[in-house]
Amino acid sequence: MNLAPRNPSAGPSPIGGYSQGLDIAKFSRLLFVSGQIPETADGEVPADFEAQCRQVWANIMAVLEEADLGLDNLVKVTTFLTDRSQAEANGRVRREVLGERRPALTVMVAQTLESPWLLEIEAIAAA
Repeated sequence: MNLAPRNPSAGPSPIGGYSQGLDIAKFSRLLFVSGQIPETADGEVPADFEAQCRQVWANIMAVLEEADLGLDNLVKVTTFLTDRSQAEANGRVRREVLGERRPALTVMVAQTLESPWLLEIEAIAAA
């Protein structure tokens, strides 16, 4: 699979570790990862936002691993935060998890289905 970031000079520069567009060539499969919530396999929800964010990423990585894929296969990530004030911590954790990877990215503020959940993240991976 070949990934090529598409960040046109005619648009705003991406900030925060993502690509405005990601061109995917020579791929053979797509994995759509449903919105992952900040809950452990035992049903526990961490109390603070950063711990919830790390749990969501752990859940995403578990789905990718189940499909024999990894973070290098992520091409699109959509994050739903419950409060704008969470954006900085969300970005910091995402950059720690993704390193130099630059998938296409959307971050929105929305209400989650259950009030203890402070965020939800869905993703698309390609191989």
